[in-house]
Amino acid sequence: MDFGFDDEQEAFRAELRRWAEKVLAPHYQSDDAAAVFRPQLAADMASMGLTGLRIPEEHGGQGASAVVAGIAAEEVGRADFNAGYLIINTALISDIIVRHATAEQQADWLPRIASGETVPCICITEPDHGTDAAALELKAVPDGDGWRLHGEKTSITLGMAADRAVVLARTGGPGARGVSAFWVDLTDPAVSRTKFDDLGSRAIGRASVRFDGVPVTRAELIGAEGGGFVSVMQGFDYSRAIIGLLCLGAAQASLAEALQWARDREAFGQPIGKFQGVSFPLAESATYLRGARHVCYEALWLKDHDREHSTEAAMAKFWAPKLATEVIHQCLLTLGHVGYSAEHAVGQRLRDVIGLEIGDGTAQVSKLVIARGLLGRAHAP
Repeated sequence: MDFGFDDEQEAFRAELRRWAEKVLAPHYQSDDAAAVFRPQLAADMASMGLTGLRIPEEHGGQGASAVVAGIAAEEVGRADFNAGYLIINTALISDIIVRHATAEQQADWLPRIASGETVPCICITEPDHGTDAAALELKAVPDGDGWRLHGEKTSITLGMAADRAVVLARTGGPGARGVSAFWVDLTDPAVSRTKFDDLGSRAIGRASVRFDGVPVTRAELIGAEGGGFVSVMQGFDYSRAIIGLLCLGAAQASLAEALQWARDREAFGQPIGKFQGVSFPLAESATYLRGARHVCYEALWLKDHDREHSTEAAMAKFWAPKLATEVIHQCLLTLGHVGYSAEHAVGQRLRDVIGLEIGDGTAQVSKLVIARGLLGRAHAP
């Protein structure tokens, strides 16, 4: 059993940390203040191969393991939490395309994602259907040899910035088997978007996206007609562990700042770290972060070895964002008035991480998956 990265993975981690501190971190707070996705970000991420991590080398990607994608999310999360959404989206969507699209579709779509030319998003959630995604209502109405999409998707990450999307739409009857997946051009005039004014992650442009007769052809159908729900949802298992590491990266950055503050700040003639009321919560935070980090990497290791990882991925998704929120909050309190100022990044990290306690699966859904994994479906909710 090996709990460390190999030499190549460790070199990648160290190089990426240096790069992220230099290129990403300086824009983290200013991008939040502007509340607009910075176009240069995709090019910057692509220059480090971060938008093509899970794309095969023949299509311009890195062909990286799931563990390496997790390393990337963790290190980017330390520097610029919101830049990590490009890793989540491109890794998840690329994986869907690699597993279910035709060779011709892969050759057309994947190189543009890898190069940063295409910023993709995934459109599942609807105004009346979030957790119950199989009940979605957006319709794909037959039109000649293709379809026209009618309906609305909401709470779409990168919804204002993306130019292409994996869209789940109903092509058949009720339930999951009536749902198909399409690769849709969001620059079509029949697409309209409404930006949300959010508590955190303001730079990623979460949005509502409306489709008013958007045309799609059979060449844009991903996989089999009626097979879209299963093909898309399968990819969320490992992406949830990547989400966990993104959150933990932000928490680790906050903990490092709080530890340094505990060394430097003095009260009653000694560093405040000398006081158990300061040092013990930080010790607890470091312990919990290490445990959650191991769960995340275990899920990704299992993915790389083609082993069942749904339970571990659900553990990562439920625990890591919740824990990261709690740790960052504690770090803000440790920093005191300095942390409460908008000039410090710790408050923004707190606002940003809370979003992933909701997005990509609630804690309740994750616990349901865990319970079924432990008890078996016949004995679980």
